[in-house]
Amino acid sequence: MSRRILWIVFSGIAFIVTVRLSYIYHSNTDDFKYFLERIQDLRANVTEARPTETRPKAATKPALTGMWTVNAIGRLGNLMGEYATLYALAKLNGHQAYIYPGMHDQLAKIFKIKLPVVHNEVLNRIKWRNYGLHDWMSPEYNNIEGEYVRLTGYPCSFTFYHHIKDEILEEFTFHDFVKEESYAYLAKARGDRQNVTFVGVHVRRGDYVHVMPNTWRGVIADKGYLQKAMDYFRNKYENPLFVVTSNGMDWCKQNIDSSLGDVHFAGDGKEGSPGRDFALLAHCNHTIMTIGTFGIWAGYLAGGETIYLSNYTLPDSPFLRLFKYEAAFLPEWIGIPADLSPLLNKANP
Repeated sequence: MSRRILWIVFSGIAFIVTVRLSYIYHSNTDDFKYFLERIQDLRANVTEARPTETRPKAATKPALTGMWTVNAIGRLGNLMGEYATLYALAKLNGHQAYIYPGMHDQLAKIFKIKLPVVHNEVLNRIKWRNYGLHDWMSPEYNNIEGEYVRLTGYPCSFTFYHHIKDEILEEFTFHDFVKEESYAYLAKARGDRQNVTFVGVHVRRGDYVHVMPNTWRGVIADKGYLQKAMDYFRNKYENPLFVVTSNGMDWCKQNIDSSLGDVHFAGDGKEGSPGRDFALLAHCNHTIMTIGTFGIWAGYLAGGETIYLSNYTLPDSPFLRLFKYEAAFLPEWIGIPADLSPLLNKANP
């Protein structure tokens, strides 16, 4: 078939497909994507059949401009949220992202992060436009003005970056030695067990023990929540092994039932060295988290089923001005409501 005839055939097919695109898009998104892929395949075939001199030049993406950064505040989970949000919003607005040296120092201990670092002297000399973020994606963030923007706040919500999940996961690729240490630790914890399903359990305590009830009118995970979450996996999988990490390990050992021999208490529980505990959680098959960004990111990187503590504040909690449950936890994650009776009993003695 001559090249001219082949091109005419392709044009006819493309016209027919175009007429159907609107219906396909609204009736079945997967079908729409499939048809787009097929059109691209047909176009590629025709392009290959044309003489070399008639091939169109590939379109080039506009270069990223300016310098965008984000404040580096909080612990590991906060820093990961800030990094991912900067990465996504800078890309969305067409600007180059840079990170603080302090953020690089913490994240690069365990991850192969790629964003360039801006020197402290440069940070202090640039006239930044500070732009505050709340912790969920808003339409105005699609068009943030400024070549030199510093994002501020504690952003962590998946609504900022989930549309480029693969890129974010690549940014948070563990160093090889971290992966090897995690797998070796899990293999030792498994022992002689066969066909084990690892479930990472992160129990956030520390300052939250006092901050949640006294400042935010909320609670943290209790014994009952952890029992329900662990029973979910015990009922679903034949040989679960729960790997527990916490900054309150003594409480965990007293309140988590380990009589079945399927619970392993890991880590030293110190908040100052979270990298090893986080890597263990992220290399498990599934996740049980309580509250906090550390657990959210562990579930996001592990990728399996995640159970989280839901509705852990009273309806009038000031925390809800800063936080949205639906923007913090992926829709497919499984929420177990918290027991708010300690707060209710305190309010109504």
